[in-house]
Amino acid sequence: MLGRLFKKAVAPRPLDTARVPDGVRVYAIGDIHGRDDLLSALLAKIQADDQARGPADTQIIFLGDLVDRGPGSAAVIETAMALKASGKNVRFLMGNHEEVFVSACRKGDPKVTRFFLRIGGEETVLSYPITRAEYMTLDMEQLTERLATLVPQAHIAFVESFEDQIIIGDYAFVHAGIRPGVALVDQKPSDLRWIRDEFVGQRGDLEKVIVYGHTIYDAVEERGSRIGIDTGAYNSGKLTALALEGGDRWYLQT
Repeated sequence: MLGRLFKKAVAPRPLDTARVPDGVRVYAIGDIHGRDDLLSALLAKIQADDQARGPADTQIIFLGDLVDRGPGSAAVIETAMALKASGKNVRFLMGNHEEVFVSACRKGDPKVTRFFLRIGGEETVLSYPITRAEYMTLDMEQLTERLATLVPQAHIAFVESFEDQIIIGDYAFVHAGIRPGVALVDQKPSDLRWIRDEFVGQRGDLEKVIVYGHTIYDAVEERGSRIGIDTGAYNSGKLTALALEGGDRWYLQT
């Protein structure tokens, strides 16, 4: 009988108590993967939502993987560069696909080029001024040389400027995740850009609520101290943004 009268107190989840500083509004955009059409549509939704909610210190964060797989990687980079140049408070995280993209463009190594193509880089190459007919005539060495003239240096330099993690209030924004048991300040860039199973399989609370992309879900994944917002835009047509203000969070999606 007593057991029915006295219920054990349950501690609130980190997701229930996480906040960003007062006056700050954050929009975090998941993996775009070459879908400039979806990015343009989502940015329009973000602008409308932001204006409807009134003045704030609005910040936009791209979680990485702007390029590869979808048909418009070059256009996505142009859109991102224009957004940054507009004076908006916008920041970009380095995803594993950006890492390989930059490496393929900078190193001049056919092995790196081959790996780049294998993970979706063919679509990125074809989003620049090269026809598929010309592309098909090039061997790996020739394509490696062609990349040096095909991709504008401004695009490479812009992507190289991307960050590895961003912390705002009780939230940490990364591309892939973090290595559990390691302080955020000690995280390796390779883990922040590439980790998957060790992170998504972890249980228990983390140092911050981690907002990430990289791992595709059918819908937003809220679990423990994690929020995953990669909804497979390049294939599903669903590009997702997480919005935060104070202790509130909501989602926008194409």
